[in-house]
Amino acid sequence: MPDAVLVLNAGSSSIKFGLFDIERTEPHLKFKGLLDEQAKAPRIVVTEASGKELFEKRRPAGEAESNGLFIDIFAWIEECLGRARLAAVGHRIVHGGRDFSDPVVVTDRTLGALDALTPLAPLHQPRCLAPVRVVRSLRPGLTQIACFDTAFHHLAPPANRFAIPRHFEERGIRRYGFHGLSFEYVASRLAELGPEWMQKRTVVAHLGNGASLCALRQGTSLDTTMGLTPLDGLVMGTRCGTIDPGMLLYLLQEENMSPDEVQHLLYEKSGLLGISGVSADMRALLASQETAAREAIDLFVFRAAAEVAVMANTLGGLDSLVFTGGIGEHAAEVRQRICDRLAWLGVRLDAAANAKGQQSIAASHSGVDVLVIPTSEETTIARHCRALLNLGTQV
Repeated sequence: MPDAVLVLNAGSSSIKFGLFDIERTEPHLKFKGLLDEQAKAPRIVVTEASGKELFEKRRPAGEAESNGLFIDIFAWIEECLGRARLAAVGHRIVHGGRDFSDPVVVTDRTLGALDALTPLAPLHQPRCLAPVRVVRSLRPGLTQIACFDTAFHHLAPPANRFAIPRHFEERGIRRYGFHGLSFEYVASRLAELGPEWMQKRTVVAHLGNGASLCALRQGTSLDTTMGLTPLDGLVMGTRCGTIDPGMLLYLLQEENMSPDEVQHLLYEKSGLLGISGVSADMRALLASQETAAREAIDLFVFRAAAEVAVMANTLGGLDSLVFTGGIGEHAAEVRQRICDRLAWLGVRLDAAANAKGQQSIAASHSGVDVLVIPTSEETTIARHCRALLNLGTQV
């Protein structure tokens, strides 16, 4: 097997990973897997790119916490590679702040700067950086590359600005946007469909436990729904999305909640979970007969459709709408309901194509193209790693 990169994509309770051959012009996924440290019996599962399971190993919780699963991953990779070389490990890092707009090789200085951004993504940033530290301890000489979810969005005024005194903006308090690695991948898939797709005024809806929209044209992000932090914008699994900032003052001043309690409420107890009282998982809500579950879906759909209209305003119209992410790719009912609300913009779905989850789901008479494109943040990271390694960058 040729030289490879390992991509680690850390989530809230697990880490997705992929092993990519980087000898080709386009990185090629050889194997993918899941490292789940939160399960009762923490485990790693490795599959072929097709999904065929190859390997599974479980460890007692204490051993998992002491990096045992990472030891297993590296042992398995080295066995697979044989004489080939693991050239680097690439990581998804949620927040790059104003200083990190391109992928970088991780150094002590880099790690310190990324740690300092934790207040802007208090749940996500530590989870993204933890695997970096584990790999450093297990393979200290191995190149690690950080790729940023904020980097795709270089928003120009007024899209990047808050209406607060300008000196705060000069300190980096501005709208950054997230899910950039996903949006970048979708932009590349649209380019593959043909040059005419680059000209289209496109809204990409990354809908999952975390959710945001991106106004896209010529492969460039012109607007997005998230701002300074991953709390902003759409209703999400456990996150509130956009709310009246006066409510935060009320919670602090009148409910006597501490900042930590407010943070916990907004990040972990709100969104679909908070509204429904049932689940943060859209699949469970769609299957539920509870009134509150339907109300949670109603608000999710209402806000998503409303924000598509905002993105269309930024673009000066709407030519195409792309669904991606766990909900966007798999929840036909949610896609249908969002598009029904956008009928005034010319959006019409083919019900049969939508139910099957085909790539093109627009009706023949629709004034807007509607697509379902599975995302791959891991592929975007592998591309960046390959490009950076080809430049000869060293730790």
